[in-house]
Amino acid sequence: MPGDTPVNAQITDSVTQSNVGVLGDAPAIAMANAYQVFAQVVGASMQNAVSNQQGANTVDLAVTTQGTNVLYAMATSTDAKATSEILGGNPVAEALTSLQAAARAF
Repeated sequence: MPGDTPVNAQITDSVTQSNVGVLGDAPAIAMANAYQVFAQVVGASMQNAVSNQQGANTVDLAVTTQGTNVLYAMATSTDAKATSEILGGNPVAEALTSLQAAARAF
């Protein structure tokens, strides 16, 4: 420090120490700001994920409801034809069907 300044040496030392403190704290404050921004971004991402999941659940419910309506609206003959096509040629299913018919006969 120059010794011939018109300002008191204690004042210049105080200002210098304050500036050094600000410069020393700057990296920590910058990292704190970065972490805060990161936390806000993650929070917004979570909110978006929940919103998207709720929308997908709504669509899934609508699809399930439509599928159930289609199943209940089918004619009985369509059910019987589909069942015979599924079970036809299956030896286990044919054996169970014949056992069921035999049991009903008694």
